[in-house]
Amino acid sequence: MSSCCSGSFSSQPSPPDNRYRKVLWVALLINVLMFGVELVSSMRSGSVSLLADSVDFLSDAGNYAVSLFVLGMATIWRSRAAYVKGVVMGMFGVLVLVRVLWIGMGSRVPEAETMGLVSIVAFAANGLVALLLYAFRNGDANMRSVWLCTRNDMIANLAVLLAAVGVFGTKAGWPDIAVASIMAFLGLSAARDIIGRARSEMRSLSTSTS
Repeated sequence: MSSCCSGSFSSQPSPPDNRYRKVLWVALLINVLMFGVELVSSMRSGSVSLLADSVDFLSDAGNYAVSLFVLGMATIWRSRAAYVKGVVMGMFGVLVLVRVLWIGMGSRVPEAETMGLVSIVAFAANGLVALLLYAFRNGDANMRSVWLCTRNDMIANLAVLLAAVGVFGTKAGWPDIAVASIMAFLGLSAARDIIGRARSEMRSLSTSTS
């Protein structure tokens, strides 16, 4: 889960793929819907790990929107899109860490039942998106990062489910805070990897065209 970007691709722009475009639209709609579901659920349940997961859905929705925008453009633009996605992921990671610190100073115990139910729904939603994107997993860096991030989000959903079990068993909020912290740090690590890969690709493309 430490990286959402790997692979190489041709310096020539690939033609738009209608199947891929349709899949991205479906993925975008699912992620926007799940962002709303998890955001409301996190506020009602007091779960910071659900908040972290909702931010993942929002970030992914932005990723799909950017990917739709650059689909069929020159490779340099797809690399730039991957770079932007990395920056956005990093910003969201910092936001979640700030929220974790704020919640950590309180004593409220989140609702384990809500956490568990929503995390299962989120896992199913990400599973559907990952299945739809599976055929495109070996595409360029942008396609690869989209699929890997979705697959890794399923791991995050399971982590939230484990946090729910921990909260239910301990009657304390620390499992929720611990999982949210881990998710935030992993998001920052993934952002660094994506930015590094995108920079490398942009340098390579600049060298080949000069």
